[in-house]
Formats: sequence, structure tokens, C-alpha cells
Amino acid sequence: MGIISGLFDLLFPPRCAFCKRILKSGEKGMCVKCSDSISRTREGGAQKGEFFSVCVSPLYYEGKVRESILRFKFNDRTVYAKLYGRLIADCIRENLEGRYDIITWVPLSSKRKKKRGYDQAMLLAMAATLQLDDVAVELLNKHTDVPAQSSMGDASRRRANISGVYEVTDRELVRGKRVLLIDDIITTGSTLSECAKTLKLSGAQEVLCCTLARTRE
Repeated sequence: MGIISGLFDLLFPPRCAFCKRILKSGEKGMCVKCSDSISRTREGGAQKGEFFSVCVSPLYYEGKVRESILRFKFNDRTVYAKLYGRLIADCIRENLEGRYDIITWVPLSSKRKKKRGYDQAMLLAMAATLQLDDVAVELLNKHTDVPAQSSMGDASRRRANISGVYEVTDRELVRGKRVLLIDDIITTGSTLSECAKTLKLSGAQEVLCCTLARTRE
């Protein structure tokens, strides 16, 4: 197995998720230069939402981080999930430890997932919970496919676009729980708020969120 892995790395050397340079020995997921230079939030860049108590994020959605996440979402760079999951897990430990009972993610619609081939938020949640020695549970279903939030413009249009499109898969798992919701990016917070509202209407005690990246204040 080690020989096969070594041969694979020789033919397809691992590259930095942010600048795409070939990684040196000891570098995991990103190079030292990017580790030192990418824009990181302070104290998780905490922000409140309409139905969630707080959302924390380790990175700002700009520059190399933005480009990297777009490759992850739309160009099948699922290999980035391991690094992203580690960043998310560290952010959760630092800012939300002990404040949640169960972890889930913001799901794609079945149509969008079939087209893309994977659900990026699910991959992030799975990778993060592996680092946290926990599990991610599917609590939400997006039963209606709608246009991408990025095409909607302002916050009011984004809220209207996703109103009522989520449902809870198992109310018994949600009732009375403090739910930690994971997603890739927070911009206006409309998607997280809609998911949080759906969870709270099904009995969740509280909803907290963690995304890989956030826009600037």
C-alpha cells in the first residue's frame, strides 16, 4: 500500500489547495507561504443571524481562498475537503466547544447533487467531524431546487429564493438539541437562517453555525 501511495504521489504530487504549488515534505494540504499569508478571521469572525445564535468561520472569502473554494465546489477538487475539514474543526474547538449536541450540514437539492456529483457541505461536515472524533448526521433535506443564491443579488431576494425549501428528516433527532450547522460560505446569512428556522420549528433548542469562509464585515 505504501509503494502504491508513493507512486501515486510521484505521478500526481499533492498541491497546495490555495496556490496550487507542489507541496514540500511535511506540508499538509497547503504550503507554508499560504498558511502564513491567507486572510484568517479573529475569534472566528463571529456573527449573529435571524434564527441562529452565532456563525464562526476560520477564513475570509477573498483572494486565493475564494478561488480555492470555487474549485472545490465546481471543479471536483474534493481532495481539498481534508484540509478544509481540519480548518473548520480547529475553528469549532476554539469557539464552539461544548455548545452543541449534534452536527449536520446545509444540503444540496437532489438535482444539484446529481449534476455536481457530490454535496460539498456534506464533505466538509464529514471531514470536520472526523477531526473532532464525532459524526455528522443528515438532519435536513432540500426538497426543491432553486436558482443559486449567488445569482440572487441582495439579502431580500436571497431570503425569498430559499423560503420553505428545506425540511427536517427526523424530528426526534432534532427535538431539544443544540444543532451545529456546517456550510462552505456565509455571505448574507440567508441560507443558514432558513435552515436554522426549519430546525427550530421542528424543536431544536438552538442552532449554531460554522462555515469555512465568510465575507468581510
